[in-house]
Amino acid sequence: MDIRIAHRMKGAARRLTAALLFTVAALPATAADLETIAAQAILVDAETNTVLFEKSADDRMPTSSMSKVATAYMVFERLKEGRLSLDDTFPVSERAWRVQGSKMFVELGNSIRVEDLIRGVIIQSGNDACVVLAEGLSGTEPAFATAMTKRMKEIGLHGTNLMNASGWPDPDHYSTARDLSLLARHLIRDFPEFYHYYAETEFTYHNIKQGNRNPLLYRNMGVDGIKTGHTEAAGYGLIASGERDGRRLVLVVNGLPNMQARADESARLLEWGWREFDNFTLFKAGETVDNLPVWLGTSETVPVVIQDQVKITMTHEQRQKMKVAVLANAPIPAPVAKGAPVATLVISAPGMQNVELPLLAAVDVEEKGLFGRVGAALSSMFGGGAPAAPTQP
Repeated sequence: MDIRIAHRMKGAARRLTAALLFTVAALPATAADLETIAAQAILVDAETNTVLFEKSADDRMPTSSMSKVATAYMVFERLKEGRLSLDDTFPVSERAWRVQGSKMFVELGNSIRVEDLIRGVIIQSGNDACVVLAEGLSGTEPAFATAMTKRMKEIGLHGTNLMNASGWPDPDHYSTARDLSLLARHLIRDFPEFYHYYAETEFTYHNIKQGNRNPLLYRNMGVDGIKTGHTEAAGYGLIASGERDGRRLVLVVNGLPNMQARADESARLLEWGWREFDNFTLFKAGETVDNLPVWLGTSETVPVVIQDQVKITMTHEQRQKMKVAVLANAPIPAPVAKGAPVATLVISAPGMQNVELPLLAAVDVEEKGLFGRVGAALSSMFGGGAPAAPTQP
């Protein structure tokens, strides 16, 4: 990939701000041209965490059955830690058996395998399956909801409070579109071995076959999850995710008027995200970005490297107009320690917040000895000063 680097080596030293691949994110200007009838929405590139579009994404909203993703997260975490097995069984209490709304149709007094309960939650959206899991893991559903809310906040869902395992309406049970998007990304990254359940289109339990309520699974568009939701207060919602050409998007919509609008609007927003944007790898982890001059060093230059891979989501137009600059106070005085931040990489494009990443010295550069320093001083005195900094190409 052709990247022209401009050098800016005058003025005060810039603050070096550490950033990793998953924090290289900006809201593209083209999103301003998009509208949605959803009350809340957010569309995010799952690899770079770039928000492609958002609407009222931080508004508190009822989650309905979309909060069942948090219940599944708690179960998957126990499975991954080895504290739970897919073949373990949990008993069905009368409270679980009597719960209303969408059901897996568990039998009172029966003991059900954890894997069947997982499918009952994910595919059949069973409120009864949620209660069985909650009681099996924490003793009571309220205790499970308290533990789940605590865990959600630990992974970054600070606008979320959960009062039950199913999303049953409660004024104190809420989240935000942004939080649910973050939860979905955690689910996909943290538990790839269990994510396949979300792509299953049907499950039969107690001789009752039910289809997955996610309408996008049936549209052959690369969607492989995640969860629908609906209550009178929340409207129709969906957490959706899919992968196309190696790019995974995560979408959350809520407050839609009916099932058809949920299906059509979700598909439209995802197609827009895949069509308008792409991911561009600008630098690989450890790649040398530039060579900077060194003053009074045993080497005249020091290579500077980027610590982590730099991948940015942007439109092709933004990529064409992107600018990359290296900011540094140069020449850099010796000695230079390997790994020391000595410059800043600045990436800019129209409609995108500037990305600033630290550049690190790739090697040690020792200071010249006494005679070398004297020689450099004489050269500076009679030859016009310190070595000149590189000029902008």
